Amino acid sequence: MEELYGRYKKLLLTLAYQMTGTWTDAEDVVQDVFLKVCDVNPAGLTEEPKAYLCKMVVNRCRDLYKSARRRRERYVGEWLPEPIPTSMVDPLDLIIRDELLSYAVLVMLEKLSPAERAVYVLREALGIEYGDIAEIIGKSEINCRKMFSRAKGKMGLSEGEPDMIKTDREVWIRQFIAAFEQDDAERVISMLASDVVLISDGGGKALAAVRPIAERDSVFKFLYGIFHKSFQHEDGLQIEVREINGQTGVVIRLGERVDTVALIHIIERSIRNIYLIRNPDKLRFFHHI
Repeated sequence: MEELYGRYKKLLLTLAYQMTGTWTDAEDVVQDVFLKVCDVNPAGLTEEPKAYLCKMVVNRCRDLYKSARRRRERYVGEWLPEPIPTSMVDPLDLIIRDELLSYAVLVMLEKLSPAERAVYVLREALGIEYGDIAEIIGKSEINCRKMFSRAKGKMGLSEGEPDMIKTDREVWIRQFIAAFEQDDAERVISMLASDVVLISDGGGKALAAVRPIAERDSVFKFLYGIFHKSFQHEDGLQIEVREINGQTGVVIRLGERVDTVALIHIIERSIRNIYLIRNPDKLRFFHHI
């Protein structure tokens, strides 16, 4: 059992995190699964351990979904997935970085049913074949293909959506930050898509917009206001560009305190979505990096 845990822990945590959007829930799910298999030692473990363990994690996440949905209905304001630092030097080296969906896609997964979410994560993030996905979630292969297509439709994803390479994205985000620091409003606005949407998550514990902010002018005014308010903070403002969820993100500190983690979704060299995570419960991994 210890060998199985060592071999599959990262994979199962990666799967569970993307199924739940919460690291604590992902850890609980994987722990529950291994406690259960230690108790019963099922035959499936010796034949196809990877598929069997993935099936148990998916089933546990689907059970968890109902209680998580109820928690989110009581959540103050918008709920966003918990961001995680993923650079090579970070202590949180428990995730398979190459098998992480982008943060924007993690947000869009909230539009899916638990079964659709499972199919999408298994196929798109982990690259598992439809026949094996069918075994894991207990549906036919044809149904799994239909569910994957339906999931993409619900999320509004199209084939071949252009994206920047990693180095270009980092340069582009640094230019966006520089435009703010130089008070170049025209440049900042030009980098926002006309239909840009900003979502902030304070969880009732930090100031945040209760609803998404849409359209270029409104997003600019909101960002301009919080940037200048933070810039005048007595402890000083620090802006760091770091790898978060396998992509370039931004960590904003006021003095020693992590104030905000920002993820930016860029399409065709324009910002389509900005996600600001301010709920301190979701920033715990960033205090020690």
